[in-house]
Amino acid sequence: MSENTDLIKLYSGRILALAADIPHTDRLDSPQASVKRRSPLCGSTVTVDLSMNGDRISAFGQDVKACALGQAAASVVGGSVIGRTESEVRAAQSQLKAMLKSDGPPPDAPFDELKVLLPAKEFKNRHASIMLALDATVEAMEHVRNANCA
Repeated sequence: MSENTDLIKLYSGRILALAADIPHTDRLDSPQASVKRRSPLCGSTVTVDLSMNGDRISAFGQDVKACALGQAAASVVGGSVIGRTESEVRAAQSQLKAMLKSDGPPPDAPFDELKVLLPAKEFKNRHASIMLALDATVEAMEHVRNANCA
């Protein structure tokens, strides 16, 4: 019974609101990079398209097929990612992972709204889905960087 109560609390109104209002859900016509990441445990997927101007994200699109927690994370990422550098996105990725796995603090602004997912740290089977949007974004930024270095 306690586990069911904890699970119900996990899906708070704010998480559900974020999941229902994901920004930048249109795929880009001509992205510099496109990356699809999948959570093997639950099958959630996030595909990220992005373009960069110098070292900053200038355009971002995402296709999110995930649970409410993965959708909420993608919502925060989508609302915060334009104008960010790879180091800023990597920091958010690292901080979110630490928050979920080792009692770290929530990510810094502008990704600080990911703190809404703090209750999910008790549900390890949800962590991969929560990480999808940031993982795909970092990988896409790496592709752009590597293409520019070639």
